[in-house]
Amino acid sequence: MADLLELTPAGLYCRQGDFYVDPWRRVPRAIVTHAHSDHARPGCDRYLCAARGKLVLRERIGGSAAIDTLRFGESISIDGVRVSFHSAGHVLGSAQVRIEHAGITWVVTGDYKLQADPTCDPFEHVEADVFVTESTFGLPIYRWAEPETVAAAINAWWRENQAAGRTSVILAYALGKAQRIAALVDPSIGPIVAHGAVMKMVRAYRDSGVRLPPIDGVPPRARRVGDGRALVIAPPSVAGSRWLRLFGETRVAPASGWMTVRGIRRRRGCERGFILSDHADFPGLLAAIEASRARRVLVTHGASDSLARLLRERGLDAAPLATQFTGEPPPDDDGPADDDPPTATDSEAAVGEAA
Repeated sequence: MADLLELTPAGLYCRQGDFYVDPWRRVPRAIVTHAHSDHARPGCDRYLCAARGKLVLRERIGGSAAIDTLRFGESISIDGVRVSFHSAGHVLGSAQVRIEHAGITWVVTGDYKLQADPTCDPFEHVEADVFVTESTFGLPIYRWAEPETVAAAINAWWRENQAAGRTSVILAYALGKAQRIAALVDPSIGPIVAHGAVMKMVRAYRDSGVRLPPIDGVPPRARRVGDGRALVIAPPSVAGSRWLRLFGETRVAPASGWMTVRGIRRRRGCERGFILSDHADFPGLLAAIEASRARRVLVTHGASDSLARLLRERGLDAAPLATQFTGEPPPDDDGPADDDPPTATDSEAAVGEAA
C-alpha cells in the first residue's frame, strides 16, 4: 500500500499533492485540522482549514497569511490528490482530513471526541484504508461521564461556593474547553466571567455563529470582581497568580480528562477537579477506529504504544506514528494547550489504575 503521507522534519507531508498536514514548522502549504498550537503553527505561506474554523484560526495565528477554506464534506483536487474535511467534534472547526489518491484513502483525525458538544459540529465517522488516530486518553481508565452529569456537578459546586461568598474558578483551555463549559453550565446561578485569553476565543466563536450565554471580561484596573457570586473561566496558567486576587476568596478547580488520575489531583493541590475532556475517551477511540474500517491504523499523540499494541492484538495492522508531539502540546502565551498533560509519574499511575 503506497504511503500518501510521509514523516519529515516539518511534519506529515504528502509528496503527491505537495502539502503538509498539521506541520510543526513553517511550510509553503499547510492543511490544518484545528487551531490548537500543536496543530496550527504561525508563519506558513498558505493555510487550508474547515470553513467553520477560519475565524478561530485567524485569531490564533495572526498575521496576513492566506487562509483558504472548505465546507465539511466538500472536496478539492490538489495536484491530483482529492482532499476533503469531515467534522472531528474536538473544538469549533476541528476537522478530520480525508486524502485520496490512486484508489488509496487516508484519514488524519487530528484531535477528536465523540461526545456531544453544543459549541462545535459532531464527530463524523469516515472510512479509510489508513486511519491516523490520536491516543491522548488511549488507556482503559479513561471513560467519560455524560456532559450533563459533569455540568450538574459544576453547577452544584458553584452554588455551594456562592453560598459561602467564594468565587468559583474553573481552569480550562482558552480555545474549546472554556466555551464548552460556558455553554453547559446554568447561567441563572450567577454571572460568568472570563480571562482575556478566553474572551478572544468567545468573540471568535460568536462571530462564527455559535450561541453562548452572557460572558463578561475583567474590566481594566478592576479591584473586586463578581462579589463572590461569579463563575470564572480561565486558562490553567492563572493558577496561583496575582490575577486571582481580583476575585477575593476563591475555590479553584481544573476541568480536564487528566482529573481521572488521583495522583494528578493530589500533586496539583486541587480541592476539586472535574473530568471533562475535548478528546475521545478510550471507548470513543476504539469506536472511531472500528467505524473507519481501516486495514492499517497509525497511532499518535499520547498512549500510542499501548493503543497500537492493543489494536495489533485485535488483528489490525497498527503502529505508533512518531511526531514532534506525543500527547504533550506546547504551552501558548495563555496557558497549556488542550488538556494539561501528565508527568511521566502520572502516566505510570494511570497505567497502574487501569490495570
